[in-house]
Amino acid sequence: MTGWVIRLLLLYFVLRALLRLWRGIVEGMNPAPDAPPAAVPLARDPVCGTFVVPARALTGGTGADMKYFCSEDCRRTYEMKLAP
Repeated sequence: MTGWVIRLLLLYFVLRALLRLWRGIVEGMNPAPDAPPAAVPLARDPVCGTFVVPARALTGGTGADMKYFCSEDCRRTYEMKLAP
């Protein structure tokens, strides 16, 4: 009786391994999905050097002089350095 149980378990694991192998081969043969999403441009905080996403960062300055900050503390520190 235990011999049959062992054989059934062995058959199960062999069939499962073959099925996974087959799925991997089929997946590998399919062309790659669409191009990966475009990279998000980052800006560097001038005080601490942390990279931030400009859309979510705190800002200071205007136009070409726009600076991006990771926190209010960094923005205050930067403004204090500029103050006479």
